[in-house]
Amino acid sequence: MHDFAQMYEDGRKAIETGQTFVEQPLHEGGRWGASAILRPTGEVLDRLAELAASAGAAAGSGQWVHDRRVLHFTLRALERYRSVISADDPRRLVYAECLRAAVAGLSPIEIDLVGIVPHPGGVLVAGRPVGDTIVTLQQRLAQGLLERGVHDLEYETRDQLVRDRWYVSLVHFAAPVAKPRSLLRWCEERRGLVVGRATLSEVEIMHAVQTGQGVRLDPLETASLDTVVAG
Repeated sequence: MHDFAQMYEDGRKAIETGQTFVEQPLHEGGRWGASAILRPTGEVLDRLAELAASAGAAAGSGQWVHDRRVLHFTLRALERYRSVISADDPRRLVYAECLRAAVAGLSPIEIDLVGIVPHPGGVLVAGRPVGDTIVTLQQRLAQGLLERGVHDLEYETRDQLVRDRWYVSLVHFAAPVAKPRSLLRWCEERRGLVVGRATLSEVEIMHAVQTGQGVRLDPLETASLDTVVAG
């Protein structure tokens, strides 16, 4: 499991020195392309939304502060950004087929959210999966895409990206951090914060859409993980 300690230190230094990554408006071939995601719900989502608003206030104006509709875990990044993905888009049809196959027989995923982490691109909450279901789902989806001849974004960047950490981004920087000391103090005060356990029962293929305050994530395809039946 990925250790977030080094990520924390790297993020702290980047914010201190102004070496942060600033999001650009969505554009063809850029970031925020279609991805497979899992969205938390319930009380954990309430807490995440409160933390996002608080982190945004600590960072200063101009940032993408994510609301309840945007907060998510990324399972796999599938492609670079396209503004239009039609219902009969060939890649979308493959994503849907692979998603349905990947979730078969799997129970809802549980992830403990513990600790705020600054990073060069924003602020996140670290996740620690309970069990290996999310890794199984990740591997099934990747294998399904390969078997169908689709080389997605994570396949193309596999030498640079290994998705071995799970987190929910609260804020993405879309402007220089106006109050770096305030933000770092806010993060340090919550470095070990226990947010709660997220139970994730749906996987979506999302499409990002630019809004006045950041992005929203519209679902293209959705698949449900099997409901656990109490004995």
